[in-house]
Amino acid sequence: MRRSGRPLSPEEKEVWARVARTVTPLVRRKVSPSGAEGEHSPPKPHAAPVPGPAPTRKVKGRVPPPLPPAPVPAKPASEDRAHLDGSWERRISKGTLIPDFHLDLHGANLETAYRRLMHGLTQAKAMGARVVLIVTGKPRPVDAMDRGERRGAIRAKISDWLAASEHAGDIVAIRGAHRRHGGAGALYVVLKRRR
Repeated sequence: MRRSGRPLSPEEKEVWARVARTVTPLVRRKVSPSGAEGEHSPPKPHAAPVPGPAPTRKVKGRVPPPLPPAPVPAKPASEDRAHLDGSWERRISKGTLIPDFHLDLHGANLETAYRRLMHGLTQAKAMGARVVLIVTGKPRPVDAMDRGERRGAIRAKISDWLAASEHAGDIVAIRGAHRRHGGAGALYVVLKRRR
C-alpha cells in the first residue's frame, strides 16, 4: 500500500528505521532497511506468547519496572491493644486525668485539621507533654467515599493520620476521652516520656 505525501529524507528514513527496530509489532511484517513496509508481504501467523515472568533487563527508552512497595510504618498503640497500667485506666474512667496539651480540630476541613494535628503534636512533644487531648468532633456513620465531606470525617481519619505520621513511634496509647473532656468527640493521646 502506497501512502500519499512527500518521500522521507535519508535522515528521516534512518530515524524511522531505528524506531522500527525498537517496536514489537502485533503482526509481524517484513521491513526493508529503509524502514518502509514491504509492498505485498502477507502477515505471518505467529504463536501466542507463553506467559512467564516479565523481563527485568533494562532497555534504553523503556519504562522501568515498578519499585517494590514501601514498608508500612509501625502503627501507634491503638485503643484495644495498648496496655496502660491500672492507675492510668482509673484516671481515664473517672475523668481525673488532666491533659497537658489541648488540640481542637473540630470544625476544620481535613487539610487544616491534619496540619494542626502534626504541628500540635510536635509542639506538645517539645513541651514534654505526656497526655494530649484532641477534640475531633463526634464520629458519624459515613461511607468511605464521603469521609472528606461529611461530619465525622476528622474522627474517621485521625487513626490513619497518627499511624502514618512521624509521631507514631512516640505514641504509647490512644483512648477515648472522658465526657468532661468531650467524650466520644475527643481522644487522649498518651506520649512517651521525654528523656
